Amino acid sequence: MNFFTRSFLLLIFALGSLKQSLAQTKPVLTVEKIMQDPAQWIGTSPSNIYWDDNSKSVYFQWNPEKAKGDSRYVVLINNKKISKVPANQRISLAAPGGTYNKSQTLRIYERGGDLFLVDVKSGHIKQITNTVERESSPGFTHDEKKVSFLKDNNLYLWDMSSGEINQLTDFRRGRKPSSPDQTKSQQEKFLKEQQLELLQIIKKREEQNQNRQAQRAAIGKSNPKEIYTEDKSVDNVVLSPDQRYITYRLALRPANSKIAQVPNYVTSSGYTEEIPTRTKVGSPQATYEMWLYDTQLDTTYQVSFKDLPGIKDTPEFLDTNSEGKSGKATSENRKVAAFGPYYSPDGSKAVLVARSADNKDRWILSFNPRSGEITTLDRQHDEAWVNGYGPGQIGWMPDNERIWFVSEESGYAHIYTINVSSGQKKALTSGQFEVQQVQLSKDKKYWYLTTNQVHPGEQHFYRMPLNGGKMEQITKMTGAHDVTVSPDEKMLAVRYSYSNKPWELYLMENKPGAKAVQITNSVTDEFKQYPWRDPEVITYNAEDGAQVHARLYRPENPTANGPAVIFVHGAGYLQNAHKWWSSYFREYMFHNLLVDKGYTVLDIDYRGSAGYGRDWRTGIYRHMGGKDLSDHVDGAKMLVEKYGVDPKKIGIYGGSYGGFITLMAMFTQPDVFAAGAALRSVTDWAHYNHGYTSNILNEPQQDSLAYVRSSPIYFAEGLQGALLICHGMVDTNVHFQDVVRLSQRLIELGKDNWELAVYPVEDHGFVEPSSWTDEYKRILKLFETNLKK
Repeated sequence: MNFFTRSFLLLIFALGSLKQSLAQTKPVLTVEKIMQDPAQWIGTSPSNIYWDDNSKSVYFQWNPEKAKGDSRYVVLINNKKISKVPANQRISLAAPGGTYNKSQTLRIYERGGDLFLVDVKSGHIKQITNTVERESSPGFTHDEKKVSFLKDNNLYLWDMSSGEINQLTDFRRGRKPSSPDQTKSQQEKFLKEQQLELLQIIKKREEQNQNRQAQRAAIGKSNPKEIYTEDKSVDNVVLSPDQRYITYRLALRPANSKIAQVPNYVTSSGYTEEIPTRTKVGSPQATYEMWLYDTQLDTTYQVSFKDLPGIKDTPEFLDTNSEGKSGKATSENRKVAAFGPYYSPDGSKAVLVARSADNKDRWILSFNPRSGEITTLDRQHDEAWVNGYGPGQIGWMPDNERIWFVSEESGYAHIYTINVSSGQKKALTSGQFEVQQVQLSKDKKYWYLTTNQVHPGEQHFYRMPLNGGKMEQITKMTGAHDVTVSPDEKMLAVRYSYSNKPWELYLMENKPGAKAVQITNSVTDEFKQYPWRDPEVITYNAEDGAQVHARLYRPENPTANGPAVIFVHGAGYLQNAHKWWSSYFREYMFHNLLVDKGYTVLDIDYRGSAGYGRDWRTGIYRHMGGKDLSDHVDGAKMLVEKYGVDPKKIGIYGGSYGGFITLMAMFTQPDVFAAGAALRSVTDWAHYNHGYTSNILNEPQQDSLAYVRSSPIYFAEGLQGALLICHGMVDTNVHFQDVVRLSQRLIELGKDNWELAVYPVEDHGFVEPSSWTDEYKRILKLFETNLKK
């Protein structure tokens, strides 16, 4: 053996020894470690990012010092230097948000219930109000001579030159009081007239009183009209650009809707205290009316929506004769809530957005405040439910003729324009991806868009010409980009993360190809010591042929017929099989721990998850625990067939909606899942809230079939595997009552392969590290005991 051969072999041996040594020194994850206070163990990512008005610095919340509370930091653009804003200077900083004037020289905002005006060039801040009441929603009038704002739901104007404040509305709860003479009986009127005829002093004083009232009335002619709202509350108060019309909405809220009470057992008083929470789905809901106050004519009138197209349609699930079309017409109008008006930049035109209370229709309407007339420009109908795109994602094009809005008409969220005069409609974006954030450039020549066009699991920032065309991708790093554009639009503050890298702040020029410079480094040295996995984002076929996206975690050297765990993310409208740092970061770390112990872990974006368009979103309509559950069953089959997992060693767990799916899996698919941990689970959808549940399952009194086939409590007799149930006792979202009722059902069914762990001080989202630790130690024990037999 020559010298070079011998040296080469020695090098190979040394590298192997080094690799083995590194493997031996790899930090060991424990539940106690990963469930400790994340601020101390992981670090705190930057948040609440905003630019100063002169585009020279970026402010953000950060906590590198691991302080009890977050702190305000600032980074200068010219040298990228970070410094902490001293506590005594924070109060003097201009707050973010508010509204700019047209020339971007002034900004008005609210802070602490008072109003402030900022001179952008000088940075001078002027406090406008200083009251114990809250002033809110400030904005410049169309002529930019005044500032409008709300106080106690009434509209006010502050004159920028004189400083005078005038009240424009006088909304009063209750009925307009009758005059004294109207309520007098004939006998009382006779006696009064007699007094006036017989006694001169009475007659003289009555005349003096009438003169005083006339003088007060003359002085008070400039006061706003008293508008009595009876038992309705006021919101959505909007002033027209010419300051003549004030639109407002009246909401009638049910007086006797029963509110669920959540008992709190661990209190400072030593007594059990009840927390009022919410009604349950199907309870009476608020109804809305839209009104207009004409200040010149000093009169009010109601805006009518009775002639909206489809306003009388019966939802398809109630129409047994329907053939896949919208429901047949009835004699009753569906309830509608209106938003707006949104006035054109020149103040000449206005549109409204109206939504049906059942959320199956959204109308965009042109609106003439002079006549009260409305004309339908666009109707989006969905027999499931129209997504949240609507108010807040609508505005005017700079030509004062077209509006833009976001709609799922094509099956994916895209930008459309409509000419309010001709009705001509145009899609500015298209394709099998979602436009998720929309912003017009200040010169009105470009759109700034955030989309998932590259991949459903990535979010990138784009620039696109005003009337559509090529989308220029500005951000490039794989992952997600939460972008805040500087006021001068030359720079971007980017909050970026990747699958195994928490969010950090970057700065970059606002142009394609620009380099993103990392500003913060938030992760602790202890956290960096573990080689956190980059889970593979895969797809597999569901039983109906749909492509399901999922995160896959695998051991480096998996054993044949090893165990697997499927994680089910929560809902609302959420996505987790993506390429950025998950909001489920504790679960992400737990999955790394499971893989270290030989488990394969699958995290699925099941039917109903965000990011995949309308059909995926509504795939759970009228049957939760249908396709969303079968997606998990198909995932389990894929693990067996493709990755050699033992079909008898598959567990499942999740919280909230994930807990619900876990219960449905354990009750209806006992041959697929050997063990499950259901955390803060909905057990009966008839006991959940109205806003979320009625969209998906309609109302229980109308669609009882949807509730019965979607609620785990009806399937509890199917339990065969080992079940762990965990729930916070002061959960004000999914009430503890849910699992108490299910527990009684399991007891009556004679089931003995389940256990319930309760957490006396925890709400829906746990806070205490000790609670997280206890919960996940139980989950790990469940899987270790039942999936490694």
